[in-house]
Amino acid sequence: FKPSKYTSFNTRYDKLNIPRSAGFLAYRKSRCIIPVIGFGETEFKDRKAQHYHDMVGLDKPLLMGGLTRVWRHPKTGQTARSCSVITVPPHHKLQHIHSKSMPLIMPHDKGLISNWLNPELQNTEMFASLLSPNIPQNLLATPIDKPSTYQATADSFTIAAD
Repeated sequence: FKPSKYTSFNTRYDKLNIPRSAGFLAYRKSRCIIPVIGFGETEFKDRKAQHYHDMVGLDKPLLMGGLTRVWRHPKTGQTARSCSVITVPPHHKLQHIHSKSMPLIMPHDKGLISNWLNPELQNTEMFASLLSPNIPQNLLATPIDKPSTYQATADSFTIAAD
């Protein structure tokens, strides 16, 4: 596997304020929100997948905080947009599901969302609290066999919002 400049990866929270890191400028100028029904998590032990979980927002979609960029082909001028999900440290309620990180899940707050999406707002201090583990809405977690089939292997359980 050789990634191209169009390949999208997660962006770690602790890299957002490091000049010349991949997410530094985008965090200031190109924030986005990625609405999803849910997301999957896999925990690895000795490089082997131990379990998978399908995490779904109850009552409303999850809003993941991310970064976006428009790429322009140097010869054709064709453009493509890419995005990455910002990841934060794992929440203590999710440690048993994924011990390394979790996606930045935005609260459904119109003012905060408006500020997040405003490219003119480049002072990111107001977003500092978002870079800590937070579960702003109830989640339904379902243990599954593998991401390609999504067959439940046990009963679903609720993870309460903070």
